[in-house]
Amino acid sequence: MSLVRPFAALRPAPGRAPEVIAPPYDVLNTEEARVMAEGRPWSFLHISKPEIDLPTGTDPYAPQVYAKAAENLGRMRDAGVLTQDAAPCYYAYRLIMNDHVQVGLVAAASVADYDTNRIRKHEFTRPDKEDDRVRQIDALNAQTGPVLLAYPHQSEVDSILAAATQEAPDADGVAESGVRHTLWAIRDTGSIARLTTLFDAMPALYIADGHHRSAAASRVCAARKAANPGHTGTEAYNYFLSVIFPHHQMRIMDYNRVIKDLNGLDEPGFMARVAENFMVEMENAPVKPARPGEFGLYLNGRWMRLTIRADLIPHQDPVGRLDVSLLQNNLIAPILGIQDPRRDKRIDFVGGIRGLAELERRVDSGEMALAFSLHPTGMEDLMAVADANEVMPPKSTWFEPKLADGMASHILK
Repeated sequence: MSLVRPFAALRPAPGRAPEVIAPPYDVLNTEEARVMAEGRPWSFLHISKPEIDLPTGTDPYAPQVYAKAAENLGRMRDAGVLTQDAAPCYYAYRLIMNDHVQVGLVAAASVADYDTNRIRKHEFTRPDKEDDRVRQIDALNAQTGPVLLAYPHQSEVDSILAAATQEAPDADGVAESGVRHTLWAIRDTGSIARLTTLFDAMPALYIADGHHRSAAASRVCAARKAANPGHTGTEAYNYFLSVIFPHHQMRIMDYNRVIKDLNGLDEPGFMARVAENFMVEMENAPVKPARPGEFGLYLNGRWMRLTIRADLIPHQDPVGRLDVSLLQNNLIAPILGIQDPRRDKRIDFVGGIRGLAELERRVDSGEMALAFSLHPTGMEDLMAVADANEVMPPKSTWFEPKLADGMASHILK
């Protein structure tokens, strides 16, 4: 079995992408999705968040929700809004967000290679979230939420994808976020064979986002394999929908922290504790850290720049040397008393896409007592953690731009 293979995508019919594409299902709550889909009958939110078409208050995990998703998918296919390619293809997928451009490959990735960790993970998953995706896949008989993967930069792959983008696109649309999503089918058999060979030569792929989607695909594969006495390994359920970008093109933004209180300390006492592990400099403007080991602290209307002591950085530990770990292990846990940031209600997380002004707003409003700005985690750091079979701390990465649901779906026939 190949690491990746082409597939016949279900995608927007020509000219329909602007009506169809939607944010990933897990970045909107039900009410936000309901508002966004208002007056948009062909929005993919009717498939990815189908509870918006049921009475207010419907449990989003109720059986009728998944049934509604399947009904809506069939309706969009019957209306010709979504169309399936006649033959397996790879697809070039370009994202443009302001001046940032990245081009990746849409492909079906091997569940077997996911199961053996050749497609590498860096997060824990929650069973309830996996269960939701399993039910969605089974109800639709399709994978509609792509897993965002990275491949170690390979210039020939990049060149093939870049060449594909010189042709007329097969789907093109600008999302409400302003991000432009463009898709090209790669139908040339020589290019398809070469891409398969190039990916087969790669030692690993890396999950950037979509751990629950990939875990669910693995569970669906195992169940369908067990139920199929004629299983061959070539069935569509042996692969999962993915979009794979070269690691050097991917952009991780900062993932910042806001905290409710000083854990019983007054401000001088808190700052004295901080100064034991960090050099502290007062600043006249918001602090956007310029390098690893540097942090911004916003407290009582003032910004400070914190630089961790060099001797506290465990350079040989791929998890411990991450900025999110350095801040957690040397300040948030020992000084602020937050030992489990996954569950402690005193801490919240703010994606860098919202800017430093959001940190100031949360603190100035009195909702939070202080905020920390961080330097973004690097893709090489993520890959090092995955290679070590370790797990990233919670809220370590915020990828932008995000993929669109509805641009390509993988039918499990």
